[in-house]
Amino acid sequence: MFNRRELLKRSGMGFAGLGLAGMLAQESGIAQAATSPMAPRAPQFTPKAKHVIHIFCNGGPSHVDTFDPKPKLAEYVGKTLPMENLKTERKTGAALPSPFKFQKYGECGTEVSELFAQTAQHVDDMCVIRSMHADVPNHEPSLMLMNCGEARQPRPSFGSWTTYGLGTENQNLPGFIAMCPGGMPITESNNWRSAFLPGAYQGTYIDTKHREVEKLIEHVRNNSLSLEQQRDQLDLLQSLNRRHLDLSGGDAGLEGRIQSFELAYRMQIEAADVFDLSKEPQNIRELYGDTIHGRQLLMARRLVERGVRFVQLWHGAGQPWDNHDDLEVNHRRLAGELDKPLAALLTDLKQRGMLDDTLVIWGGEFGRTPVVELPTPGANAGKINGRDHNHYGFSMFLAGGGVRGGTVCGATDEFGFAAVENRVHVHDLHATLMKLLGFDHEKLTYRFAGRDYRLTDLAGRVIDELIA
Repeated sequence: MFNRRELLKRSGMGFAGLGLAGMLAQESGIAQAATSPMAPRAPQFTPKAKHVIHIFCNGGPSHVDTFDPKPKLAEYVGKTLPMENLKTERKTGAALPSPFKFQKYGECGTEVSELFAQTAQHVDDMCVIRSMHADVPNHEPSLMLMNCGEARQPRPSFGSWTTYGLGTENQNLPGFIAMCPGGMPITESNNWRSAFLPGAYQGTYIDTKHREVEKLIEHVRNNSLSLEQQRDQLDLLQSLNRRHLDLSGGDAGLEGRIQSFELAYRMQIEAADVFDLSKEPQNIRELYGDTIHGRQLLMARRLVERGVRFVQLWHGAGQPWDNHDDLEVNHRRLAGELDKPLAALLTDLKQRGMLDDTLVIWGGEFGRTPVVELPTPGANAGKINGRDHNHYGFSMFLAGGGVRGGTVCGATDEFGFAAVENRVHVHDLHATLMKLLGFDHEKLTYRFAGRDYRLTDLAGRVIDELIA
């Protein structure tokens, strides 16, 4: 005998039930119904990195003002660059030399802008990629490409693929956390979505403008019941759910809900501890600085220290690096917010012996033009002191986690417009990151809609010179 729910699910009129099952599958971890989908798993081969901290500079930092010096631009002040392929999204004018000084750092002698003078102290542990390139000069698709490997269609994010492949080492905390102060960036939670992967692999959003754990994570505590009372309540609920699960013959969505209830209960203690920065020594808190980005970078170290697999930190979500005008003022301000805590993170990880297996990634969705942007309605304030979007060439850096430190990969042309030497597409970057985490990017797949999907879509090559 079928109950009403089973009848709807099994009959031709049960499309609503089938749709609900699909929605539940999206929201819950069902990859392993019998065990936790977030249980730690061995990768395909020995990894160099076990954790990832991704610092995403929203809006597109200018590479020629940060990690890719172009002194040739100074020769063309007020002049048009002699380039036939200089195609920009908006009208641009003469060359715009960087207002910031570059100098060599470390034993490797890599040149870095004064904007990141403190971070540059770690240049011997960093690999600077100066030949990145993407597909289009627009924020939304470029954000999706960098985070999800696909610019148009819904796809799982890099963090979701990572937790899908590796699980996480702490079952009391989410395996993938996205920190973004004061709201969400463009395309919002799509940046850390799980898409067709089980919902357990989606990033958990935390608004790091807050200090109190109750505001960082909504409903993290129950103010009406003690932990013991909640445990009793949850045990009763779980026993009823398990009984229904047995009667229904197995329901992946319900199994996922059972697991999510358990995680929510366990997080009440663990989350309160990990986000309580007062437990850090005074010298460590001063090292990072008592700012939003100092606090969230310190939180990131505490999270990976406790086994969280992937932490993404957003910088410039509210006031982005998208400086179509007043670039000198705005880039100096933005870099000033990030340089000290980013250097502190690298120092802290190294002192604790964590940098060896923690991969740190810095960058945005694209770069900026080496020429000035002319006044454009809706794009700038009519000033002639900023740069337009540029996807043809830009910079990122990797540190720790098996990266070949003290190196520079690739190059843009003499003016910094396009990648010309050892060009690295976003798919190539993802393929390389997957290898550092112990995976062949072509073999970490998920079957959906009759096709085996992967982070790198149908492209991507591993850049072996990035790997130690």
